[in-house]
Amino acid sequence: MQFQYLRADDFDRAWLNFELDLPLDPCPDGKPNPFYVERPGNVVGQLEESLLAPFYQAPKFFFSGHRGCGKSTEMRRLAVNPEILKRYYPIHFTIRDEADVNNLDFKDILLALGGRLYREYTSRGKQLSPNLEKALTQWRGSIEEEIVHSSRFRGLEVEGGLFGFFAQAGLKMKLEPATRKTIRQVIERDITGLIDVIDNIAAAIQEQEQRMPLLLIDDLDKPDLKTAQDIFYAHRETMLQPHCAIVYTVSSPLFYSPEFEAIRDRAIFLPNIKLHARGQTRAERSGYKTMRDFVGKRMDLALIGPQALKHAIQISGGVFRELSRVMRFALRNGRKNGKILLEHVRLAEAEIRGEYRRILSGEQRTTLQKVHATNSYDEPEKIAPLLQILAALEYADDEPWCDVHPALIPLLQENGHVANETENALAQNDA
Repeated sequence: MQFQYLRADDFDRAWLNFELDLPLDPCPDGKPNPFYVERPGNVVGQLEESLLAPFYQAPKFFFSGHRGCGKSTEMRRLAVNPEILKRYYPIHFTIRDEADVNNLDFKDILLALGGRLYREYTSRGKQLSPNLEKALTQWRGSIEEEIVHSSRFRGLEVEGGLFGFFAQAGLKMKLEPATRKTIRQVIERDITGLIDVIDNIAAAIQEQEQRMPLLLIDDLDKPDLKTAQDIFYAHRETMLQPHCAIVYTVSSPLFYSPEFEAIRDRAIFLPNIKLHARGQTRAERSGYKTMRDFVGKRMDLALIGPQALKHAIQISGGVFRELSRVMRFALRNGRKNGKILLEHVRLAEAEIRGEYRRILSGEQRTTLQKVHATNSYDEPEKIAPLLQILAALEYADDEPWCDVHPALIPLLQENGHVANETENALAQNDA
């Protein structure tokens, strides 16, 4: 059943609307999703402008940001942007549908690129030339034959031609470790052959549509730092080879590792919503308004008290997904009252803090205390994993800076190293 983006006037509907990973698909006419909130400034505009700028080689970009900051939503909007549609033939998909994000390899991504190009284009009622179909079928046959020979099983001989092959290969790589290993070995022996397949499909689409294919690949930010380094640093040249436009999502910790230099000139970072300026405690009005709009589009604000809403926004740290998490906890806590009060949000804050208490080491707490005191990246190798779990959060002025997840401040105060002005800021926020 298709989700209906209706503003909630009761707790049950509100609970649905604050689903943590709710996809915000644009409307059929291309207009923004009813729950979409405009950001202060236009960071995503940098990516749009870069894609629309003149180029000699097919553009590749690495789009990053904290988990839950809105990358997926912006990718969906990019796919229906009228200016982008004039120049490109967009194909947006999540790597989760094609591979196991907990065991990901650059070869998995390349196979997904070719598979999605072919399946998405043909499923829209389009056809490739008979000569190309014949060549692709021959490639498929050679791959199947080598896989059968290598593994002594007939795992990929499936019905449905090329479409079935690409769909079945991706599914088996995702769910069957033994098959995954075999397919990777076969592909690695002929990487150039797979890239030729991608290029031939892309060239055919471009010739027929008079637009270059643009692959928007979501959820590539989910693998850990080591996996991201292997894919985008050790195999950078391979990932840049396909002759089509690609936007890869990448994990934020990659931006704080030495390997970032390899993608720096093609990287665009989507920061969190800034709720206060660097080194200050005074609320940033535009940031609070953005987060208030986020709640107000999903739920009648009569269901939450003004101080409760203000504190929920502050505790979110300017991360959309975190605000959804706070609201879900608060909805559960306030159900008996029929309205969310400040005490219910404080309980939500305590639950979030308790989650981090279980996983943060003493050394990580010390690092977070330094981050909070300086708002800087003095030890990027220590900060990177904290950014991955949202214990530390990045913001942007003229230059990027960072702070601690607001719910963690009392936890850090237990060691007595957090400045008093932070306590004052929290008190002023609730006043």
